[in-house]
Amino acid sequence: MTSRAAPFAVLLGAVVIGAGGGLAACGDPTGGAKDGATVFSSLCASCHGPDGRPPEAMIARLGVRDLTAAEFRGRVTPALVEQQVRHGSTNKLMPAFEGALSDLQIRAVAAYVASPQFAARK
Repeated sequence: MTSRAAPFAVLLGAVVIGAGGGLAACGDPTGGAKDGATVFSSLCASCHGPDGRPPEAMIARLGVRDLTAAEFRGRVTPALVEQQVRHGSTNKLMPAFEGALSDLQIRAVAAYVASPQFAARK
């Protein structure tokens, strides 16, 4: 396995393991959280950064998107984020979280990331 694939493999492994058990609270990396900020912090921040700005290494290795970039903020909607979280990226570097997260968690994190408050955080 290449070093480029290692972070993805670890994240995907965590998601697959969690999904296999139906994500009971003890296997859910979010701790059963239902609010978008907690879901983001628990699951998304490892790649996208705690404030939506990914570390340079994640951008260089995996092309992780800066969720605070003006280009993205100009077109972001809850539906766009929800689609990405549910189905993963087209290049398959971001895994699909449908089945690993509940519909409520997916909708909550999508609304949170798409909100103006998300980009305003420093």
